[in-house]
Amino acid sequence: MKGFDPKFKDFPDYIIGITKEIWEDRGIAALHDYYAKDIVVRSPASVVVGNQGVIAATMATLAEFPDRTLLGEDVIWCGDPEAGMLSSHRLFSTATHSGDGAYGKATGRELAYRIIADCHARGNVIDDEWLIRDQGAIVRQMGWDPVEFARDQIAREGGPENCVKPLTPENDRAGPYVGTGNDNVWGETYADIVTRIMNADFAVIPREYDRACHLEYPGGVTAHSWGGADRFWMGLRAAFPDADFTIQHRIGRDDERMPPRAALRWSIHGRHSGWGGFGPPTGAVVYVLGLCHAEFGPRGLRREYALFDETAVWKQILLHTG
Repeated sequence: MKGFDPKFKDFPDYIIGITKEIWEDRGIAALHDYYAKDIVVRSPASVVVGNQGVIAATMATLAEFPDRTLLGEDVIWCGDPEAGMLSSHRLFSTATHSGDGAYGKATGRELAYRIIADCHARGNVIDDEWLIRDQGAIVRQMGWDPVEFARDQIAREGGPENCVKPLTPENDRAGPYVGTGNDNVWGETYADIVTRIMNADFAVIPREYDRACHLEYPGGVTAHSWGGADRFWMGLRAAFPDADFTIQHRIGRDDERMPPRAALRWSIHGRHSGWGGFGPPTGAVVYVLGLCHAEFGPRGLRREYALFDETAVWKQILLHTG
């Protein structure tokens, strides 16, 4: 961990440790130290540049969800301290909607949802980030349908012309990290499985997934076995059958006392031209950013965690249809 604070024993300890320090221990000012001044933070909903924007967003979230916890389930990473390291951090978050904010008037609803964040760090500082919260799970637990939430969000943000625009290749900002991951066999295996699915080879699921696989998908959906995987991936690809699918980043790891693991960052970019998980085709040009984790066992892929932001997809569709 050359160049990092010696209180962190390794890179996962750094990622999990600073997350708790900032959010749960209220060390928000530490973002001046841990986040680069010109950091680029991309979420499907927007692009934020600079740690001042991150600090403002953090305080706004904690004002709305003051008891929020961020439980680090896993950190799948690559790189080295001198050149820089990329972590894919999967978290399980709990929170109570106790304050007014971006999700409307306080409801008192108790929430539980997952997050995956890809962060590039060097010299004890994070300078590039890709972040996905399971917004579908959040809004459903607060009584919203994702499409109605997106419609209301557009109105609250000033209408189609003035609202915050979701992430697309056109409004993305280049950051310092240009790596594509590592060459570990498990990252390659998972990338191949998902690429084959996106190429309509759904027969790969019973061949490569354990029949008893455990699956966690957007909207807080828990599923099991081949049928659950088929429903999720089919619903996504069927909505955008002609769109370009790209693996942006892949990591594979073999770590002591852990199963073989992989993390992917991917995108789908193209027209909403098919019937699938987003209703009747609208012709809207949509950009979907996805983050996934997988664990492998003796009978194939045994756990999968996939996230994209349903509300950001609906927002793009609604901005197209009016």
